[in-house]
Amino acid sequence: MTKPLPKWIMQRYSTLWNKFKDKEFSHTDAFKTLNKDKMISIALSELRQFGWLEMKLDPNDARKRVYKLKSPEQAVKEM
Repeated sequence: MTKPLPKWIMQRYSTLWNKFKDKEFSHTDAFKTLNKDKMISIALSELRQFGWLEMKLDPNDARKRVYKLKSPEQAVKEM
């Protein structure tokens, strides 16, 4: 179930969605997309907790994570 996002997280979600849509991406990809935003780890964690982001382990390196955003339409339907 998704919950409404605070404005500061929604802005980051919007930037990530415009870049990746429904493709998988890494923490490094998100960091570069958000212009080296120091809050990226917190934003990704909050997106996951609010239900707007799915996370799984990288099949090539278990220390890393792979992220995938939910579409805005799907997130709103789940509210």
